[in-house]
Amino acid sequence: MNHDSAARRRLLAVLAVGALPWTVLLVGQTTFVFSFGLVSLDPFHLTNVYEFLFVYTDALPRRLQAWPAGILLYAGALTSAVAGLWDFEDPRLTGGLLAFAGVAHAQVSYGLFRAYGLPLSELPVLPLGAIASWAVVWWYYWPLARRKGLGPLD
Repeated sequence: MNHDSAARRRLLAVLAVGALPWTVLLVGQTTFVFSFGLVSLDPFHLTNVYEFLFVYTDALPRRLQAWPAGILLYAGALTSAVAGLWDFEDPRLTGGLLAFAGVAHAQVSYGLFRAYGLPLSELPVLPLGAIASWAVVWWYYWPLARRKGLGPLD
């Protein structure tokens, strides 16, 4: 297997995580929480992260406090994956940052779920970012991290 093609595939997988909506809120109007902002569908409106954090809110609601941390963790993972194109990537770093970004996405999803108090059977919140982040870590980065020495002790 060509090393450069493996690094490109990992980078594309990390990019796909950033392109997906991290959380989909299905209460009232459908809202998507992306790495770059919030997208509401009825009516269509985009609020970028900067505006949301510094223009429209005085303080970030508790249920969304992990969102900026997730963005920073994801940006670090993306930077590390890009470095892989020049063979400077440590897969333990990329995978770790992406795994913790998934935790942040899960916290946002859970916070939004709790805020609306709906039963789980109605599935008002979809944590796509957490699932996608952890899937990329498991598929691409866990095998590499194990080879580098982070696997369970044998």
